[in-house]
Amino acid sequence: MDAATMKMLAVGLTAGLGLLGPALGIGLIGFSALQGLARNPEARGPIMTNMILVTAFCEAIGIYALIVAIILAMVV
Repeated sequence: MDAATMKMLAVGLTAGLGLLGPALGIGLIGFSALQGLARNPEARGPIMTNMILVTAFCEAIGIYALIVAIILAMVV
C-alpha cells in the first residue's frame, strides 16, 4: 500500500469510529429519557432539559472527530 491509501484508510477509520461513539451515546440518551418519561411524566421539564444538554455534549465529541478526520485528509 502506498502512503495515499494509508492516509485515506486512517481518515475513514477516524471518522467511522470517532462518530460511532457519539451516535450510540445519543441513542442511549434518547432511550433513557423516554424510559424516564414513561415512569414519571410529571418530570418532563428537567428530563428534557438534561437530555438536550447531554446530547449537545455528545454531538460536540462527534464534531471533534469529524474535524480531526478533515485535518487528516488535508495533511500531505
